[in-house]
Amino acid sequence: MLSASLRDCKAWQSEGLPLSTTSNEACKFYDATLSQYVGWRNDQTLGGIEGCLSKIHAADPNFVMGHVIGTGLELIGTGRSVLLDEKLASAVRKMVELSKSQPLTERERLHVSAVEMFSKGSFPKACLFWEEILMDHPTDMLALKFGHDTYFYMGHQAQMRDSVARVLPHWKPHMPHYSYLKGIYSFGLMETKRYDEAEKVAKEGLALNPGDGWAVHTVAHVHEMKAEVQKGLKFMEQRENYWKECDMLACHNYWHWALYFIEKGEYEDALTIYDNHIARRCLSSGAMLDTVDSCSMLYRLQMEGVMVGDRWKELLNITRPHSEDHVLQFNDLHFLMTSLGAKDESTTRRLVESLRELAKSPGENYQHQMAQDMGLPMCEALVEFDKGNYSRAVELLLPIRYSFDKIGGSDAQRDVFCQLLIHATMKSENKRHQKLARCLLMERDASRPNSPLTDRLIKKAMTVHNLD
Repeated sequence: MLSASLRDCKAWQSEGLPLSTTSNEACKFYDATLSQYVGWRNDQTLGGIEGCLSKIHAADPNFVMGHVIGTGLELIGTGRSVLLDEKLASAVRKMVELSKSQPLTERERLHVSAVEMFSKGSFPKACLFWEEILMDHPTDMLALKFGHDTYFYMGHQAQMRDSVARVLPHWKPHMPHYSYLKGIYSFGLMETKRYDEAEKVAKEGLALNPGDGWAVHTVAHVHEMKAEVQKGLKFMEQRENYWKECDMLACHNYWHWALYFIEKGEYEDALTIYDNHIARRCLSSGAMLDTVDSCSMLYRLQMEGVMVGDRWKELLNITRPHSEDHVLQFNDLHFLMTSLGAKDESTTRRLVESLRELAKSPGENYQHQMAQDMGLPMCEALVEFDKGNYSRAVELLLPIRYSFDKIGGSDAQRDVFCQLLIHATMKSENKRHQKLARCLLMERDASRPNSPLTDRLIKKAMTVHNLD
């Protein structure tokens, strides 16, 4: 039985967001799908997102916005590439063809154009279309959330914040998804280093909706970036029963929890979370967020000198099939960590060579356009570091270190590459690189005072290089 609170044709119309279908059931399942996407959870009483999408198409196979949200979510998940997956490419074509065969609102047409641009890798153009929608329809949560996620993939931190700030005055507390707006906005504030304000807004959202895993995630980031380890651990533990129900985000929140233990140097506790929650969820879901978290966790532990055993080989079963997807440079780099960790030279070579080929003729694909200057040097740095060519890894990373944000992700996620550069300078036999290690560590200490991880690295550098 569908909830009475889900919006039918008339409700969407009255909110100024009309949908071009006469099926109330299609409209309600569209709402249910949107609610689950914003809430990062599959509601099994509704059949989860997949079940709701199936019911949308059964209710009205030609409902264009049903195709927009279904195909858009598949693309936003970044687990499939239109270059390699004909079924996904066909879904995009069908969405576009349907849009041309029936009368639609201008808003719906812009949605179609945005998803089509995203499928081509033209992320900036996709965001322009979603922003065009929001100018006239500031309460269109699908446009807001698709745009927010795409800005995230481009590392556009200010845009993540401002895209929400522009529409906030138009939202009222009684509106559907209002509480989630707080969580989304708080993340943009956090990524632009407005930490105190981000925590305040996130907790306002949690006061309205304790089950908002994304707002929890913002607070976890704040404590991570400020090296407030004990506060972070306490916060995550106190709210675990709420956020673990967000099945699409729970793995990532457990990753944040484990980062606090790595920060403290309590590696066994971090590995316990990895084995019991992160790896288990990753192997079950195969979702890209869960996968890159697993890659990053093992790589961080490995840089800290922790033996991770056969975990790399287990993870390789998930990442190897995606080695030539090249949807996101961020994903590529994490898949590469796994093939290197598992000593799979063939997969490593295939990933790097196929990316190099795409970089030669990137077309309008944003990710492929930046491969030459960002993705490939970072991939090569990982390979050189793995070979023990630490000086070369430094030479590759140092010129682009202030551009790491271009690969997408958050400051916390990209910190693995900042740590990689520090470890490479510390291991390099080049005396200038060893002095650079001290500079990088002093810089890190200034930006994250009281970080146990930084303190450990400083002591190690002083011991190894006789620095004072």
